[in-house]
Amino acid sequence: MKKIKIKTLILSIIVFYTLIITGCSPQKNQSGSENAPMVINLAQASERPNTSTQSNTPLVYMTKNINSEGLLKVYRALGLTAAGKVAVKISTGEPGNKHFLAPSLIKDLVQQVNGTIVECNTVYGGRRSSTAAHYQVAREHGFSAIAPVVILDERADISLPVTGGKHLKENFVGARFTEFNFHIVLSHFKGHQMGGFGGALKNLSIGYASSAGKSWIHSGGKSKTRPWGGAQNDFLESMAEAAKTVVDANRGRILYINVMNHLSVDCDCSGNPAAPTMADIGILASLDPVALDQACVDLVYAARDGRDLIQRIESRNGILTIDHAQRIGLGNKTYRLESID
Repeated sequence: MKKIKIKTLILSIIVFYTLIITGCSPQKNQSGSENAPMVINLAQASERPNTSTQSNTPLVYMTKNINSEGLLKVYRALGLTAAGKVAVKISTGEPGNKHFLAPSLIKDLVQQVNGTIVECNTVYGGRRSSTAAHYQVAREHGFSAIAPVVILDERADISLPVTGGKHLKENFVGARFTEFNFHIVLSHFKGHQMGGFGGALKNLSIGYASSAGKSWIHSGGKSKTRPWGGAQNDFLESMAEAAKTVVDANRGRILYINVMNHLSVDCDCSGNPAAPTMADIGILASLDPVALDQACVDLVYAARDGRDLIQRIESRNGILTIDHAQRIGLGNKTYRLESID
């Protein structure tokens, strides 16, 4: 009996130290991911085989430096060079909101890729619901001073087919979407009043959707004029389905960057957002939008001051958007997070 206990103890010690050495000790949090918030230093990772590539696990790069240099570093780390006519999809921010991505932060990246800042009109009213007023907001918020700005649905919208959808068979985006042959989806990660959180998937779906398309997504594919009153889970899953159409239309010509600063529970679409109650985290980038949003959610759950944003995400069942996105083949929730600092 004593020999068996000693052998079991020795085996447990060996397994424990093996997990530490290989960095494979998973920690599952409430968001459903088992591999975050483990961060691997990029310089150290380069000394060993790239197992994430071998296993098709998407990489998510991260820097804690929330400045123009950090933004350029995560873009370069992706290894996919923006070429041709480049759209940089951001949120211009509702007047009164000060949390949207600052022009001074994104200027160097946008100008380096010779990009055009693109947006679509809103459906809820406010000063961005009409094209002329939206262009004026873009000027007032400083975006027109750093690059050309195009409201994609200023004239009309077009339909993109949904493959594998549960609610949508088509998605409606601004007609000028077709003018661009490369897309940088540059998102401010934060909470959202209806979706729980807003990141790459929301920017791909609601962000690219025309005004009518936003109603279509919010209603779960039931109305292009009445956005409210639909089932919450239908809306969340419809966001994932709409996001997939934009990705499908630009395979190999699209990348995703999330900036985790000004982490309010409210979206940039709110003219009177709640003040952030947690510290800034960093900038993350990936070629997989599902992995990217999951990594950001995991970092929120890992943060000591993330309580308010976690409550917002869970109260809206926000993780369903990520789950459904993986189910329909948009991306992978399992990822490898690498620091480039």
